[in-house]
Amino acid sequence: MSTYLDHAATSPMREEAVEALSRHMGVVGNPAALHVAGQRARRVLEEAREALASAVGAAPSEVVFTSGGSEADSIALIGGMAARRDSGRRRCLVSAVEHPAVLGMTDRGAEMFPVNETGVVDVEAVAQMLGPDVGVCSVMSVNNETGICQPLDAVRAAAQEHGVWFHSDGVQSLGHTPVDFRASALEMMSLSAHKVGGPVGIGALLVRRSVTPTMIGLGGGQERAIRSGTAAVALAASFAAAAVAATESLTEEASRLAEFQSRIMAACRALDGFVNTAASEHAPHITNVTFQGLRADDLLFLLDQRGVFASVGSACRAGVHQPSEVLLAMGRSADDAAATVRFSTGHSTTDEDIVRLEQILPEAVARARSAF
Repeated sequence: MSTYLDHAATSPMREEAVEALSRHMGVVGNPAALHVAGQRARRVLEEAREALASAVGAAPSEVVFTSGGSEADSIALIGGMAARRDSGRRRCLVSAVEHPAVLGMTDRGAEMFPVNETGVVDVEAVAQMLGPDVGVCSVMSVNNETGICQPLDAVRAAAQEHGVWFHSDGVQSLGHTPVDFRASALEMMSLSAHKVGGPVGIGALLVRRSVTPTMIGLGGGQERAIRSGTAAVALAASFAAAAVAATESLTEEASRLAEFQSRIMAACRALDGFVNTAASEHAPHITNVTFQGLRADDLLFLLDQRGVFASVGSACRAGVHQPSEVLLAMGRSADDAAATVRFSTGHSTTDEDIVRLEQILPEAVARARSAF
């Protein structure tokens, strides 16, 4: 028996997504081809685009399919800046707590703006850094490590004053907090299928119709001349099915996961764990906790031995555990960052899973502390 509490890394596929993938895996034809087989494949692709667009409050023409959230982030930041440099906009701004796919832009000259001790973006600092020479500004909607929600409306208002393209990594929002691209007034938003019970290998960048990032790869420009490559028809259909299922049950599911989250927080506090997630407005599926006096790796190993699967934070570091850059940006010490774990729930989480965690966690924490 196992308890899977790492949905923020990847979530088990939903039945709807599996069914859609199975049904369309046999579709023959390149959707860019003009013959009947190609037209059939194109029909499936466009129906998936329409379904996904409807689920996230976007127009179908604003959905650009990608290989996942990381590629969507890369297109938004690298392609966005490439499209804006000719107009004199050479600066890019990103928050200090972004996913590595966005934070990596600092290696290309992007500037970071700070967050406060709770992990929330310092809006005043952003406003001071913004100007007519900024091309793209990026702030994630929900942090993938802490679950903290960011004040997108306030940052968007400041960016709009200077004509800055505003991008948000919405990967952890989809299926857990409301996503309405049309109402958000964002220029771009990244999404990923496997965080909501869809397949690995597909995501999307929502791109306002008035915005065109430069294509960062070579090819035929199949996705609105923003992204090239033969479309993955079956994956797109599966992604759309998962997104529709996740958004249709959003209210009930958020309430269910919030109850689980409260129990996880209570269990951690009973063991003198400091709950970083509770410090500000947060999504219901991620709980980030610091257990002083132990190493997170030790605790995770002990939990893993007992069939409870959690993580130390972002799963996009090739299995290399280093102190969380997110927690360091929040002013936490390296020791605290190295003693922090993340529990994340999702559509397949059950009451029995939480009961098992409540039963197993006390002994695991005690043993990890004794080994420190």
